[in-house]
Amino acid sequence: MAWWKMSAAGRDTNPDLSSERGSPSFNVEALTNILDGGVEETRLRRAVVGAILKDPVFSREYLYFKTRSERYEGAIRNTFHMKKKMKEMGWDENGPEIELIYRALGGEIALNIHNVFVKSISALGTDEQVAKWLPLALNYKILGTYAQTELGHGTYLRGLETTATFDPSTQEFIIDTPQITATKWWPGDLGKTSTHAVVLAQLYSNGKKYGMHPFIVQVRSLEDHSPLPGITVGDIGPKMSFESIDNGFLIMRNIRIPKDNMLSRYSQVLPDGSYVKRGSDKINYFTMIAVRVNMLQREVLEALMKACTISVRYSAVRRQSELKPGDREPKILEYQTQQQKLLPLVATCYAVSFTAKYVNTFYHEVYSEIKNENFNTLPELHALTAGMKAFATEVCSNGVEVCRKACGGHGYSLYSGLPSLYTKVTASCTYEGENTVLHLQTARFLIKCFTGAQLGQPLPASTAYLSSPGAGGCKAVRPADFLNPDVYLKAYEYRAYSLVKSAANKMESLVKSGAEQYLAWNNTSVELVKASIAHSHFLIVKTFASALNALSDQPDIKAVLKRLCDLYALHGIFTSAGDFLQHGYVSGKQLDMVTTAYLGLLAELRKDAVLLVDAFDYTDEELLSALGSYDGHVYHNLLEWAQKNPENKKVSPEGDGDRYLSAYRSTGLIVLLVNFSECA
Repeated sequence: MAWWKMSAAGRDTNPDLSSERGSPSFNVEALTNILDGGVEETRLRRAVVGAILKDPVFSREYLYFKTRSERYEGAIRNTFHMKKKMKEMGWDENGPEIELIYRALGGEIALNIHNVFVKSISALGTDEQVAKWLPLALNYKILGTYAQTELGHGTYLRGLETTATFDPSTQEFIIDTPQITATKWWPGDLGKTSTHAVVLAQLYSNGKKYGMHPFIVQVRSLEDHSPLPGITVGDIGPKMSFESIDNGFLIMRNIRIPKDNMLSRYSQVLPDGSYVKRGSDKINYFTMIAVRVNMLQREVLEALMKACTISVRYSAVRRQSELKPGDREPKILEYQTQQQKLLPLVATCYAVSFTAKYVNTFYHEVYSEIKNENFNTLPELHALTAGMKAFATEVCSNGVEVCRKACGGHGYSLYSGLPSLYTKVTASCTYEGENTVLHLQTARFLIKCFTGAQLGQPLPASTAYLSSPGAGGCKAVRPADFLNPDVYLKAYEYRAYSLVKSAANKMESLVKSGAEQYLAWNNTSVELVKASIAHSHFLIVKTFASALNALSDQPDIKAVLKRLCDLYALHGIFTSAGDFLQHGYVSGKQLDMVTTAYLGLLAELRKDAVLLVDAFDYTDEELLSALGSYDGHVYHNLLEWAQKNPENKKVSPEGDGDRYLSAYRSTGLIVLLVNFSECA
């Protein structure tokens, strides 16, 4: 048993939770190994997480009682103590340990966007630029951020208004935010911390515009950290979450930077002002693609996994109401409605986990090709990551909120851990690309592929199905048929194909009737978003089903994952029935079969629910939840945590409210109010 699974307070595990673990149908440890990527990966994760959590400097015990300034200062402290810790432990800064440290600290670490600054230089800089800037950044001689989003523009990068105008007489670029909407807004680490920024700006040279390009701009002095002349910079203020991050704003008034500060691996301005491009224009989006790939696993999926762990464990110990008259109050996990809320979300965790691994592998394959100046697969990667980011962030953020509400009133308390997870993950629906816009970007790629298929052109692997739609309707004749991956995969494929085809045909019809292309696009945009969602959903189901084939030597785990895959797929059909009925592939009678099979899976998976979230292997310190502790002593935890509240340790009045209350007592007003309430 992992060291952290022993109760810190020496308590035995709640019997209601122990009973859930009493007769496992599969090896939980082996499933954890699969999620981690192997036995050695699990060992390494536990070793790193254990070392971090045992270090008192990293303690998050009183996190929910800290102010925003205390959270920021703590994150800065954690960052630099982490550097020291890594040296002590002999961990490589480019090794897997860094990701595991982030997991252990739950985001309470600063300079995350500094790492994006580093990756931007590495990916977009020339060898000379990398040699100059990277050592400074890696040794924290400079602190960087990635300044892309503006007050007036976010996801629509072509609309960015910050300009970079080349002056051949001085061999400098002039960086300017010409109007208020061009103000850089939201970059993390900018508000108080950064000295430099990779600024995304529209390039102008010799009177011609060349689009968005990255430039390194110094914003603060390296001597006293004050803003440089022409720079206005600061913190944007409180947000829904991310209290430990100093998101900032940046105004630049005709700031001159050396010509060599334009990151020029794939495009360059020559001394005479002429412009040279190598490769695809989309390479300047590559930093965003990298962040989207990373956030799927580290931010989005992790939030849902934690939320499911908390809500499922709580549901296995919380007893309420009557199921059978006269019997003891049942665990709320016994109710089918609770199962229907939570178990599909547990299945979603596994589905997105396998998909995130697939996307990560494809990303590295494309990146290797790009380094050899082969950009052929970049459009497919861009479309894949845009669609997956939009789909997964929406599903996971909504899922965390379902988990919170499934915990009733206690889910509203910060002690549950769920509100903090939700307010943090919901931001992922807009940062690194607003989801509707991203779905439309994926849809543009799908329409292009569909048109190509009609002309007999070869298609990328992820859209190959657009060349060969399935014939006929669904062949299922009984509920059990829908537990066959081939059956529901064909349903998902046909749904995606039909929605892409329908959107493409509508656009073509509008254009033929005289509509401008842009109007045809806008008037089809709702259908286009649906097509992207259906495409992404199909790829996730397909990836999950494919992952099962690699588990032939682990039949017990393959069996439970097969049930999860079935549940994930049938939940999608059950909740989006209209899409599957719309084009006649699935009949109303077959939809009834889906419902029967779907509800049957809920009952089957209920007995494995706690074990399936145990396999996520989060420590109590990582969950930071009174409801989700491994020992299941929910009510003890809530009371103990309340007693840690600094407000409950005050003896004498301190704030205005306390002083007013004291004054009321001295004048007898409290007595009057009590008497009045009794009369009422």
